[in-house]
Amino acid sequence: MEAGTIASWTLSEGEAYAAGDSLCEIETDKATVSFEAQDDGVIAKILAQAGPDEINCGVPIVITVEEMEDAAAFKDYVVEADAVAAPAAAEPVAAPPTPVVVAPPVAAAPAPTPAPAATSGDRLVASPLAWTIAKEKGLDLASIAIVGTGPAGRIIADDVREYIPMAATASVAQPAAVAVAAAPVGAPFVGEHYTDFPLNESSIATANLLAHSKQTIPHYYLTVDVTLDSLIEMRSTLNATLAEDAQLTLNDLLIKATACAMKACPSANASWMGDSVRMFDNVDLNVVMGSGDNLYSPLVQDVGSKGVKSISDELASNLKDIEEGTVEGAHFGAVGTVTFMNLGMYGVKSCAPIIRAPQAVALALGAAENRVVPKEDGEGDDIYETKVLLTATLSCDHRVVDGAVGAQFLSAFKTAVEKPVTLLL
Repeated sequence: MEAGTIASWTLSEGEAYAAGDSLCEIETDKATVSFEAQDDGVIAKILAQAGPDEINCGVPIVITVEEMEDAAAFKDYVVEADAVAAPAAAEPVAAPPTPVVVAPPVAAAPAPTPAPAATSGDRLVASPLAWTIAKEKGLDLASIAIVGTGPAGRIIADDVREYIPMAATASVAQPAAVAVAAAPVGAPFVGEHYTDFPLNESSIATANLLAHSKQTIPHYYLTVDVTLDSLIEMRSTLNATLAEDAQLTLNDLLIKATACAMKACPSANASWMGDSVRMFDNVDLNVVMGSGDNLYSPLVQDVGSKGVKSISDELASNLKDIEEGTVEGAHFGAVGTVTFMNLGMYGVKSCAPIIRAPQAVALALGAAENRVVPKEDGEGDDIYETKVLLTATLSCDHRVVDGAVGAQFLSAFKTAVEKPVTLLL
């Protein structure tokens, strides 16, 4: 993520804390997580107050000291303007906007030319929330002039909000002006032959991350068909010992098989570090759940050391949180070492997923279906049989995982699924 907001401060100025204590609650793209202290210390000065204003990553939000007597030195400390943009005062909740008159894009009234907003090459630099509000208001940030008051001239949400009255004032002198009602926040914008549905900030951030991953990671794909008959039989055996409300799913066992395959092929459990490859000891797996604005990939930590029932319970708890809209745990925003996606419930045969940086692989599974395959020891006319198979596709970062390593991982996954007794090892 590039920016976030402070939901609340857990401690106040002058309070001491220990390593592991929560200093404040940070709202990320997908969840609210605690900002934990790494060492003992004292809160000397809070630089950014809790509120809806965005704060860019890397901007200081608090000054800490080691000793209580040192805190008084920062009592009247003021951050320099070029070091951090002071958060704007919270605006009172306003009534829904009244219809305003918006001028057509020609013959605009003369107006003072604002300072140009920050750009990166040909790309306008604006916060995700600023893009969202602009789209909801029917504005194109690339074609209108807005003064960016954020760091380095970046356009922030308040800049877009304040632009609306300016546009309405300038359009009063236009004889050919057309009255258009400003759409309320979150409402679809209906055009002549189309409808724009605004996205929430989380969805926009996810889209930007996926676009960046696809553009910067050299993807390639490997596919294998896996027989499920033995795994299904094992699931039936295990479920016979469990209560009806605690049954294991095929997905639970496939996740466990993914962790076992990663343990057997540790070279795939890695990340590209620019000038080195970092290999991880634990298999921390992001499981894609939900859809649309409720699409999440909660983290299941150290899957290799957990039993199938423990994995199943954790997944069920995550799904319940998504359905109830209570996705507040840190695991909803954390990134593991591999992403797992099962699209079988939608009848999809195969899928080539986008790798989630900084991971090096992503595994996607298709639908389980009956297929006629040759018998291994067929004789006479009886040379075919019907088995349950699915197609597994592995997306690989070629900088980290070459073809041989990717094939080794899929081979280990196929073995774990077709010989499920190995899941016990």
